Amino acid sequence: MAERGGDRGEEEKWVPCTKLGRLVRDGKIKSLEQIYLHSLPIKEYQIIDLLVGPSLKDEVMKIMPVQKQTRAGQRTRFKAFVVVGDSNGHVGLGVKCSKEVATAIRGAIILAKLSVIPVTGKCGSVTVRMVPAPRGSGIVAARVPKKVLQFAGIDDVFTSSRGSTKTLGTLSRSATFDCLLKTYGFLTPDFWRETRFTKSPFQEYTDLLAKPTAKIVHVVDDVEA
Repeated sequence: MAERGGDRGEEEKWVPCTKLGRLVRDGKIKSLEQIYLHSLPIKEYQIIDLLVGPSLKDEVMKIMPVQKQTRAGQRTRFKAFVVVGDSNGHVGLGVKCSKEVATAIRGAIILAKLSVIPVTGKCGSVTVRMVPAPRGSGIVAARVPKKVLQFAGIDDVFTSSRGSTKTLGTLSRSATFDCLLKTYGFLTPDFWRETRFTKSPFQEYTDLLAKPTAKIVHVVDDVEA
């Protein structure tokens, strides 16, 4: 509980290190769609927290031990799979290895937020196939793809998976997640209207970004032994 409280305090004192982070903190960018329109890279997970808000949920899909043979013997670490989404067209998947389970989960959540993608329409891939379903059919899928689709905000879809479906990492990341990622390349009817291109936020707010940022001062308290 103490670690979570400490993380919340750090988020309140967040000082962005990138231009995109500064624009989001100052309220110049108010949605993820503005970022996707100009293909701006997201390098700070706090950007997702500010733009999506409390609607973003995360869930640990699986935690598995992995081993590596070294000269000193076998080194055991833990691998965590975490999926995040707002159930409204945005989903992300993160995978992280660490010596401790808590560190692996925390790192996987951060990577999942940094890999959030928009989900539009439907598509198919080699391992996982998604077919639009009639309204009210629900999500017809296995446990792992169903959870990912729920976080993406998809209500009705038929799916079929082939190959090494027992491997959770391959099924969730290499198949389902990549299949959802490819949906962004399809021009669905809701995107047929003419797109009005605007200046990139980096060009529009050049004067704001040119201003120097405040220096970060770290205060270290002396701890008595």
